[in-house]
Amino acid sequence: MNPLKKLAGQTAVYGLPTILGRFLQYLLVLLLTRVFSTAEYGTISVFYSYAALLTVILTYGMETAFFRFNENEENKQRVFSTGMISLALTTGIFLLLTNLFAAQIAGWIGYPGQARYVVWFAWFLGLDALSAIPFARLRAQCRPVRFAVIKFVNILSNIFITLFFILVCPALFSHDPGGLIRFVYRPDWGIEYVFIANLAASIITLLLLAPQILKVEWKLNPELWKRMLLYAFPLLFAGMAGIVNETFDRLLLRYLLPPGIAESQVGIYSACYKISILITLFVQAYRFAAEPFFFAHAKEKDAKVLYARIMDYFIIAISLVFLVTLLYLDDVFIHMVGPKFREGKGVIPVLMLANIFLGVYYNLSIWYKLTGRTRWGAYLAFFGAIITLIFNFYWIPRSAGHLIYGYIGSAWATFICYGSMMVLAYLLGQHFYPIKYNLRKFFGYTCLAVAIYLFSQWLRPDVAFIRIAFNTALLLGFAAVAFFVERKHPVAV
Repeated sequence: MNPLKKLAGQTAVYGLPTILGRFLQYLLVLLLTRVFSTAEYGTISVFYSYAALLTVILTYGMETAFFRFNENEENKQRVFSTGMISLALTTGIFLLLTNLFAAQIAGWIGYPGQARYVVWFAWFLGLDALSAIPFARLRAQCRPVRFAVIKFVNILSNIFITLFFILVCPALFSHDPGGLIRFVYRPDWGIEYVFIANLAASIITLLLLAPQILKVEWKLNPELWKRMLLYAFPLLFAGMAGIVNETFDRLLLRYLLPPGIAESQVGIYSACYKISILITLFVQAYRFAAEPFFFAHAKEKDAKVLYARIMDYFIIAISLVFLVTLLYLDDVFIHMVGPKFREGKGVIPVLMLANIFLGVYYNLSIWYKLTGRTRWGAYLAFFGAIITLIFNFYWIPRSAGHLIYGYIGSAWATFICYGSMMVLAYLLGQHFYPIKYNLRKFFGYTCLAVAIYLFSQWLRPDVAFIRIAFNTALLLGFAAVAFFVERKHPVAV
């Protein structure tokens, strides 16, 4: 089968349920940004920012190490068992410590008296960590349907359980406070139920992965484990620095802004960030398929030619996602968040461009994984983290009693961070693992997409129907240009 078609097919299988599920989650955002205040939603966002960092720490690069050694080792069962046991051991230690010191941890992160939050988070993060290797094995075995179905069930479970606690339980309790509902619902709890729903969804996911997990031989191979850790640890530090780039802006907003507005500003920024990561949904689906695909084709004669050609189509696809989101932002996507959150919509185009850079960076960074130079991933991520921290510290705080930029500064810091990482990854890749990417197509498609968006804003019809029709024509125009360019220069593998 044509490898490009195979990759596109697997990306679609991974992506469609993921994107559909995330759209359903956006409906949940629509609810949460109307039920909770900007400050309460800010608290939720802060905890999920910590969760993103802890997820990287708890998996410590073992997922990518599994792909690498699964391709190179004859005994694939041994690779799976060693990786699974490693995560089980570290997850057990994490759960023990967080449950023993939940109250102290809550105080350290600025939420004294909220030890429950820490406990809920610790458990669902631990269960998600245990799911990492089974999910990776499904990807390595080219079983995207089962992978996608389980992911979709996880999302649906999270949504329905959240709806049950946020909407159904309050209605039942107000109707009959002394009924059976009192055994599962506490009216003084609010955002806790968002965390509990996530925990319940993680339990369901782990049960669905049980057939994979039960196949573990529970025999740790010390020599293989050492090699996997040596490969994975640089990825851990790269991942930690990467999370600083992705989520630390929300934490810095909370701790650098004045207490009276910090939580609310985090909530507004986070809600608008949710819209901007529509690009990230595509990139995530693509990565699920691409990472094992790249490793599987690394030994082929024309592998580098294939990787360069994949980048062309990736740029077209990600530019289309960029245009779909921004051309229909005012008429469709902005309504996914409550009215009180929409004042931050100006950051969405900036963050979407930043996420285009991030997607290209993920494509470019395959060189250090294929060559085993994973320490360079850590260097690149730390470089980005330094940029993120410098610009956020400079742009967020108050100056003479007035905000300098606040969350707008955070958005531009993200843009500069990912743009710099992308350029540096390209330059280093050309030195260590040169691939002849078509830079003209990258700049051509990206600049055309930005120009179309700016033109749509300059010549913006006031009537919604005409505006939608006009923007649709612009979108089709971009697609037509891409079609004729690629038709004129066909890519055959």
